[in-house]
Parts: sequence; C-alpha cells; structure tokens
Amino acid sequence: MPQAKTVFFTSPKQVEIKTTPLPALKADEVLVESICSAISAGSEMLIYRGQFPNLEDAHDKVSSQLKYPLTYGYATVGRVVETGDRVDPSLRNKLVFAFQAHTSHFILRHESLILIPDSISPENACLLPNMETAVNLIQDGAPILGERVLVLGQGIVGLLTASLLAEFPLEKLAALDFHELRRKASSDIEGVHAFDPGVSELRKALLAYAQGKFDLAFELSGSPSALNDAIELTAFSGRIVVGSWYGQKHASIDLGGSFHRSRIQLLSSQVSTIAPALAARWDKSRRFDVTWKALRRVRPEKWITHRFPLEEAGRAYHLLDENPQETIQVIFEYPK
Repeated sequence: MPQAKTVFFTSPKQVEIKTTPLPALKADEVLVESICSAISAGSEMLIYRGQFPNLEDAHDKVSSQLKYPLTYGYATVGRVVETGDRVDPSLRNKLVFAFQAHTSHFILRHESLILIPDSISPENACLLPNMETAVNLIQDGAPILGERVLVLGQGIVGLLTASLLAEFPLEKLAALDFHELRRKASSDIEGVHAFDPGVSELRKALLAYAQGKFDLAFELSGSPSALNDAIELTAFSGRIVVGSWYGQKHASIDLGGSFHRSRIQLLSSQVSTIAPALAARWDKSRRFDVTWKALRRVRPEKWITHRFPLEEAGRAYHLLDENPQETIQVIFEYPK
C-alpha cells in the first residue's frame, strides 16, 4: 500500500506536506492515485489566512469543524488503482472525481466517487465543484429573457457564471473585476462586457451600458463591501444573489439609504443544498448531469494559469495570497 503525501494547513499562512501510510483497503473501498486537484481561491484562502468562522450550523458541518492543523480542498481527480473485494473490479483504471483534500493518494468508499464522463479531461473535471456552484447560482438567480445582469467578481466561479449567463438571451451582461487578467478572460466570453471597478465614474459607465440599473446581480467577489456596489446598481425589485463566502471578513453595508424602499431581494446561494423551490424536481444527480454538460461546453481548463507539484504548495498559496492579480485558476499536479 503506497503512502500519501498531503497538504496540511498548520497555522495562518503556513502549510506543510506530510507523508502518512494508508490503511488497509476495506472490502467496499477503492484506492485512488491523484492526477490533479484544483485550489479554491475563495474558501481555501480563508483557511490559509485563518479567516474561517467557527460555526454551529446544521447546514455547514464542514465549517463548524475547522481548526488547525487541518487538510482542506474538495476538487480532486484521480485514477482508481485498487479495489476492495466487494467493489466491481472494472472500476480499476477509471478516471474519477472526489470531494477530497489535496493528497497524492486516498481511500474512499466507491459510492463516494463520481465517474468522469468520456471526453472530459482531468483538468476540466477538477473544476466540477466550481461549475456546479455556477449552475446553482444560475438556478437561484433565475435570469429572465431580456434582463440586464451584472456579475461582481471574475475569479473562476465568476467566469463560469458569466459563461452560463452568456448562453441566455439577456439584454445586457456586465462583469466587474479589479484584475486585468481576469477582465481579459471575461471579455473573451462572447456577450460579456467587463469593467474595472477601480476606474472613476464606474457607476456612470455601467448605467450607460445597461441603460439603467440591473435586474439581477451576482456578488461573487469574496469582498463583503461589494454588496454595497450590487445594491447601488440593482433596480427596484431586482435580485442580488450572494455566492461569496466571506468567512470572518466584515464590511459596513448601507441598508439605510435607497435600499429601504427598493424591494431588492438579497438571496444567499450555496451549492451544498438544492433550493427548496426546486427540490421536488431536482436532486444532486440531476444537477451533476447539467454540470458535466456545461463543462463540455465551456472547457474551463483554459483558465488554469498555474500548475504546481504538491511539494510546492507553499509557493502556490503564497502566490494566491500576495499576487492574486497574476492568477485565475491554480491547480496541483501529481506526476507518477
């Protein structure tokens, strides 16, 4: 049985690679050798910086258990190299996805693995959680024919959300991001007009582009202060879908001005559940089917800007912490 090399977050801005032996394989388990895993620049940077909250929320069991030292990550693609006695041996050599922390090898019950459809590369597949998040955001926002839509934040989730929105017959679709690299990626999506939120008279430019305020806004920047921008730019009775996880970050939100009379809806959106309005007809399996098809269409591996071996995890997180403007998506690769 091989040993596993795993990333551990040991304290704020400190990571270590620990090598640990793997236990014997149980009858209903499989051994997976990792090929690549994607860093979530939003949630993982909260872990890296020590900004994660201590929650007691039945809908957020993962966050309620966070404390150093810990492993984290939830986007690993690998190949099955060994199967337990009660597992179909045809699973060997199959490409699989797992909601697994960054590690070179891991053991899971076979029911916990997701088979990767043909024609989807490992790099695209490791962005499955991000695309599922984008699908969930779209379902929660429910864009309508002819609407004017704004996406705040063009990290990987923002880009994926903008890509799906661009498939709708919207009247206008705008995106905001401070980083030029991400604005360029956003502008390359047909139908998306990217703006720099750091320029003067941004509000004037956006209102001119949209010919008014926006019907629907997605706050995906990771910055709670961006909610003020979303509120200011959303029309009467519009919707704002908040997909960012802020952790311990706080900002003063202006709900005492025009918001009070605006009838704007603030919607929290998180991918771990299905919206109650859809739950009678939708489940995770159906949403995954939609997500795989979206991955085939969008092929987001084009937004992978950096690839690191696991041994250089410290460099990867330092880059995301100190120079996020140079990155879009960072992944770990696991050579044989």
